[in-house]
Amino acid sequence: METILVDKKDGIAWVTLNRPDAMNAFNYDMIRELGEAVETLRIDPDVRVVVLTGSGERALSVGADLKERKTLSDLEVKRNLNKIGEVFTAIDQMPQPTIAMINGFAFGGGMELALACDFRFAANTAVMGLTETGLAIIPGAGGTQRLPRLVGEAKALELILTAQRLTADDAALCGLVTKSVEAAKLREETRAFADTILANGPIGVQQAKFAIKQGMKADLATGLTIERKAYEITIPTEDRIEALNAFAEKRKPQFQGK
Repeated sequence: METILVDKKDGIAWVTLNRPDAMNAFNYDMIRELGEAVETLRIDPDVRVVVLTGSGERALSVGADLKERKTLSDLEVKRNLNKIGEVFTAIDQMPQPTIAMINGFAFGGGMELALACDFRFAANTAVMGLTETGLAIIPGAGGTQRLPRLVGEAKALELILTAQRLTADDAALCGLVTKSVEAAKLREETRAFADTILANGPIGVQQAKFAIKQGMKADLATGLTIERKAYEITIPTEDRIEALNAFAEKRKPQFQGK
């Protein structure tokens, strides 16, 4: 792949949007290649956390490639819209925890990519927003649905209808960003957070994520049933027994994801 870089190390897959000269704007090739990377990583047993970021220091992504967009027919625009929505939904549904590492601008589709992740760590120099109404369109890759679920309906309406741009600190205050950190320490802080997840049982982590994600879409009674079923999957695992043995022996558990 040319527009997507994947580096797997120590249980983390670092996925980088690689069009720095275009501030990592999404053209069709990058959308397609990101989808291929996600489908490969979601079934990789060695990948326990996925971090998505942008190449260079300027942007996670500034959204759709408007130079390409000007050359597309209405049918091709719909093709791109459907594909990016499909890919971001696949990211949202990855079994592994996902972290957006926002290293610069994150506008439009770039912000929607971040919203599709479970967590968002941003450099304090980053600027972000769902700015599509300024282009006479609307967020079309999940923004109108994921943002209000994260920050509430009124705040989402404010941010989208005004095409507001937020600093990382302001985004953290309204709950849009998990944490705003010094730009020089962004990767370090993101890695440290990922390590706190990696210290736990991988099957338990994935089942907890599944129970929360699916339970939030259901009523409480259904959610409790989902939780119980997810718990039952952890019972026969070797990791659960290892945790009990480690507790008895006063040592750190060595989880294998089995």
